Amino acid sequence: MYFLDANVAQQIVDRTIKIIGHNINVMNNQGVILGSGEATRIGSIHEGALLAISQNRTVEIDSGSARSLQGVKPGMNLPLHHKGEIIGVIGITGEPETLRAYGELLKMTAEMIVEQSNSMELAQWQNRQKEEFILQLIRQKRPDFERLEDWAARLNIDLSLPRVAAVIRIEEDTQQDFADSLLKHLMNLLENPPRGNLVAMTSMTELVILKPAFLDGKQWDATAESHRIDQLLKRLPLEMSAKCKIALGHYFTASEDINRSYQTAKETLRIGSQIEPKQSKHLYEDYSFLVLLAGLKDSWRAEQLLAPYQQLLTADKNQQLDKTLRAYLQHFGDLQACAQSLYIHRNTLRYRLERIEQLTGINLHSLDGLLRLYVGQNLSQTGA
Repeated sequence: MYFLDANVAQQIVDRTIKIIGHNINVMNNQGVILGSGEATRIGSIHEGALLAISQNRTVEIDSGSARSLQGVKPGMNLPLHHKGEIIGVIGITGEPETLRAYGELLKMTAEMIVEQSNSMELAQWQNRQKEEFILQLIRQKRPDFERLEDWAARLNIDLSLPRVAAVIRIEEDTQQDFADSLLKHLMNLLENPPRGNLVAMTSMTELVILKPAFLDGKQWDATAESHRIDQLLKRLPLEMSAKCKIALGHYFTASEDINRSYQTAKETLRIGSQIEPKQSKHLYEDYSFLVLLAGLKDSWRAEQLLAPYQQLLTADKNQQLDKTLRAYLQHFGDLQACAQSLYIHRNTLRYRLERIEQLTGINLHSLDGLLRLYVGQNLSQTGA
């Protein structure tokens, strides 16, 4: 059953009192005045309303009758209904003879306001439920789909639909009012027209989108999704698009792995923002190796893999040896191509490479050694 509250009651008063210029009282189904043009009457019992509720009819009270009732002035009291049940009473102060023409109009107006309020509350409740459902999906390593099936059915969500996660973050220096406006605008663009996106706020500056993975066929197409991100950014005003970053995660074929897709989107956003801070769009495919390495963060394995490269960085104050190592790895050990890219003589290159071996204890002619330095370089980029 719908219960009339004080906010809705006063809203009814404020809207309807302008129509006729007479005082309006709105009572709940216990006869308590919740809203009134006369603030001093709020909270008191209205006997005329009790009579209208008990008899489920319009009760007219003239000046003579009013004197015999407590807390009542001349006027009309009309029961308010919602889905066939009495939820309260709207009272109009004045002589009934002059008010009859307004009674049904005000009753209908009040019931429309109640219906609108109920619809908005229901929509807000459904949005909160959907948001909580999405957060359950992304925060559990392997969501229990059987437990979530009933919840999904009530929200009209198909759990078996293949999805991929994307994350949108508003830059930290954005004023909160502007960030709120931008997030609302983004949510509207992502949900209208409906495309099956599941959108939720994960913080005051971040959205997660669980989007259908097969919009144009039966296979995952990261390139097509990249174009869709471009289109979304173009639909934003320039001042808004400049303040947000979007990262698209990896698509996992198992629906239960949506949490992993979300984690890859988060890591892609973090790493992409570090490496290419001016870019608004970051794709997992562009940083997949770094994202995978990020899973080693804060582990003893990461420390061991990073140790030789860290020794090089400690001794290499001007980063000359680090740049040399990067060029050597990029050219797959081709000394001539590496020396040319650095604009140095091959003998200078050989000297630097020997120095790198001395500092790291790694044999650069060993595949395992090269791989360890390569992983170490990339681990350092992930913030491990």
